[in-house]
Amino acid sequence: MKIIPKKFLIILAFIAIYVIWGSTYLLNKIAVTELPAFFLASVRFVFSSVLLFGIAIAVRAKISITKKQFINSVIVGFLFMVSGNGIFLLALKYLDSGFAALLASTQPLFVLILMRLLDHKKMKLKSIIGIVLGIIGMYLLVSQKELITDEDTIKGILMIFICVLGWSYASVFVSKADLPKSHLVSTGYQMAIASVLLAVISVVLGENWTSPLDWSYNVQWAMSLLILFGSIAAFTAFNYLLKEVSTEKVSTSAYVNPVVALFLGWYILDEQLTAQSLIAAVILLVGVYFITSRK
Repeated sequence: MKIIPKKFLIILAFIAIYVIWGSTYLLNKIAVTELPAFFLASVRFVFSSVLLFGIAIAVRAKISITKKQFINSVIVGFLFMVSGNGIFLLALKYLDSGFAALLASTQPLFVLILMRLLDHKKMKLKSIIGIVLGIIGMYLLVSQKELITDEDTIKGILMIFICVLGWSYASVFVSKADLPKSHLVSTGYQMAIASVLLAVISVVLGENWTSPLDWSYNVQWAMSLLILFGSIAAFTAFNYLLKEVSTEKVSTSAYVNPVVALFLGWYILDEQLTAQSLIAAVILLVGVYFITSRK
């Protein structure tokens, strides 16, 4: 049996986190309009983790886990999926999917700052320029009068920044953490743990649980695509890339995802973008490019 070249796998993984994750903003927006946020995330990750472990067993991957790996999986699962996905879904109840994607594109900026604080890495001139542009873009994006006067929108923006901060720290943490060697097993544990945490939060908040059979056709399709592609394909690819290439390169998905999300939100959900939002998007994404680009 011929082994797939590592370079080809890395290219496929980047396509997954660029295109598939860009479409998850739309899918999540469709699903969260009908389902409670934490319940939705819990259900998604329950099914995803079961499928991942099934695939891992089929390919004879080692599914045992050490105590240290389990603790690290709890930390990563909480930051990536409880904070990064559960709270993000809640924010989507107040924000358009394209707008939320633009806010999420600030992740490389947070990654760079955290790496500076945690690893004491010096910032290059391009990175400093990127941070300045990123701050200007964020200011233009969130300072629009129609947003400032809308309490729900401000609430959603704050939630997004909480998600981005947690996701950014997790990205730095995962690159060095002791986790199961198999990316399928590692992702499976993270999602299984997160699904339990999300379910507990959902119960505490009193969210209404419903059977998938009672969901609308659109939500059933959105959830299926989120599980199969958003969780299994893209997130496994994400974990794989964090171990194979630099964290900064993986974070380049942050300036491709918003473009995909903006187009899909406009084309399918008729989401509107103001001229100021478009200008902010260009400045913000150019800033992200400066932060993540390397010779």
